[in-house]
Amino acid sequence: MLLMILFQAQAVDITALCYEFLNGSCPKLVYPLLLRVPFYFIFGLVVILTVLGNLFVIITILHFKQLHMPTNYLVLSLAVTDLLLGGFLMPPGLVQSVETCWYFGTLFCKIYNSVSIMLCTASILNLSFISIDRYYAVCQPLRYQSKITPFVSIIMISICWSVSITVGFGIIFLELNILGIEEFYYENFVCEGACVLLQSAVSSTASSLLSFYLPGVVMLSIYMKIFRVAQKQARSIQDSKCKNTQLMLSKEEKKATKTLAVILGVFLSLWLPFFICNVINPFIGYSVPPVLIDALVWIGYMNSTFNPIVYAFFYKWFRKAFRIILSGQIFQPGSSRMNLFSH
Repeated sequence: MLLMILFQAQAVDITALCYEFLNGSCPKLVYPLLLRVPFYFIFGLVVILTVLGNLFVIITILHFKQLHMPTNYLVLSLAVTDLLLGGFLMPPGLVQSVETCWYFGTLFCKIYNSVSIMLCTASILNLSFISIDRYYAVCQPLRYQSKITPFVSIIMISICWSVSITVGFGIIFLELNILGIEEFYYENFVCEGACVLLQSAVSSTASSLLSFYLPGVVMLSIYMKIFRVAQKQARSIQDSKCKNTQLMLSKEEKKATKTLAVILGVFLSLWLPFFICNVINPFIGYSVPPVLIDALVWIGYMNSTFNPIVYAFFYKWFRKAFRIILSGQIFQPGSSRMNLFSH
């Protein structure tokens, strides 16, 4: 979508309509075929990578019993979020971005926008619960197994999805996002072929603070605390020359914490431009070009593509599981009990 900004001047035909024979049809930007074909190919590839990458994460965690632990249940929930984003949001979003029209109907537009809010909320809540898990694992290791049990992780996941569904569908179907600006919205943004997620100044500020900025600051603070404690533990390990088993456990937890911190960093950095724009736009008369908003949304979407890549980069066992799945060994009896951590 960034290329759209660079080549916006080439969108020569702005007199076309989304629905030629319907009154009240939206105007349509017609991008040259030279741009549309690469866009469909590149972003179609992104969709495939996102779906396959996160499907692989889900299969790996569900299949291998060695990975059935609270941290990975939360990672599984995050991967489901990314899979839904890649499989449900990206394809119609791609068509809308390239064709500059919404061809899927009014009801599906509401569902699409609801799921969009739901998945963004689910991502930040999953990451919040993961940071709590990492806090107990590193900062209070003796209490970790009693505090973060499989049952507790299931409760966390249940809270995450119930809150996300309520927020996502409640905001759109109750029209809380346009509360106070209904007349402005229907006069300027509603036409046949449009699907715009518009927010009032109050809605955009409140939702951005609650679903991005505040959780982001809290999680960054937690991870800073975690890494300070981890450094102290590393120094004490060196001083006491503890047993190898304890040292290996410390390295394993440190690796998991570092990986999940990178996942958080990628999420915050890729979504930050959109949320800055989301807060500013209502206060400047919604003058941010739609193509720029579209580009920032796709940059945020790319977070779901990168997560499996981060796992593959940091975890040797993840790469080993990938080879096992591709070779078909997972269909062999007893494959679920394979040791992924052995060399």
